[in-house]
This record gives sequence, structure tokens and C-alpha cells, in this order.
Amino acid sequence: MFNIIFIGAPGVGKGTQSAFIEKDYSIAHIATGDMLRKNIEDGTNLGKTAKSYMDKGELVPDSLVIDMLSERIQKDDCKNGFMLDGFPRTMEQAKELDKILAKLNHKIDAIIDIYASDEIIIKRLLNRGRADDNEETIKNRIKVFESQSKPVLDFYKDKVKIIKIESVGTPEEVYAKIKKELDILKK
Repeated sequence: MFNIIFIGAPGVGKGTQSAFIEKDYSIAHIATGDMLRKNIEDGTNLGKTAKSYMDKGELVPDSLVIDMLSERIQKDDCKNGFMLDGFPRTMEQAKELDKILAKLNHKIDAIIDIYASDEIIIKRLLNRGRADDNEETIKNRIKVFESQSKPVLDFYKDKVKIIKIESVGTPEEVYAKIKKELDILKK
């Protein structure tokens, strides 16, 4: 079993890199946003509760996301491990995740901290052409990400291997750097 947390600002290439990792290591890619939408779509009790918050424009409480995550990582496609994308985002979430994993007799093996300069991120996101991707909102999203992720990385720094990867070059070149580090860990 191989469990990874994937941390990176919007636009650094987490989605692209996650697909490579998922394929090569046969581990489930779990993006919490997708997980929430799937539970709502499937009409699960957790999904109905989450929808009630989202319909009011409120954030889904950590406890609910943790419950969904706990259920999710016990599914068959996680038997070889999983990669968390978008979670944990806060210190509280990291502490709760540790409790859940301990109960399930799992642990996090590595954190991939993928980064790029603000200039590169802004350029990538502006090229993506989404309506909400203007320079001002992008800079704000980077700032919010940095303020949230720093404490999470500090929380884990003495517990697991943190792999820092700069997201420059082609997606394949970036992945080659990630794979090299993961293969060393997997031995």
C-alpha cells in the first residue's frame, strides 16, 4: 500500500501529474471536490448533507469531508493505496486525517509538494481561459493556497518524506522527477 498527499497551488499541474502517478502505481486518485460531487450525484446521506451546506453557499464542514474520505479510502480501488488531491488543506484536516488513518491502520508515505513561480502559474492559468481566471483572482488563490498549505507541510515535516518538485519543463519531464523520488521510497 502506497499513500500520498499531493499539494500544489492551482496551475502547477497536479491533475496532469496525478494521472501519471495513478496509472504507474495503480493507486486511486482522490480529489475531495470530485468526491463531494459524486456523493451528491449518487444521493448518499453524506451527499445530501453536503448539498445542504453548498446550496447555502457555505463550506462543507471538515467532519463531513473526513467521513466521506474515510468511506472512500476503504473502497476496493484503494487497496494498493491512494493519492489525496486537495486534502488536507488545513492543520485541523491534517490532524483528523491522521486519526482516521490510524483507525484504519494506514499511514501517509509521502507528500509531493509541487511548485512553480507565481509568474508561471499566472501564465498557465490565464492560458487556460476560464472565466474566473484573471490575474487578480489567480494571485489571491495563490496567496490563500500558500497560507493554508504551509502549516500542513509543517505538520507533516517530521512524520513523512516531503518531496519538493519544481513544475518546470514538459509534463513528462516533471513526472520523471516525481517518479524517481517515488521509486526510491517504494523500495
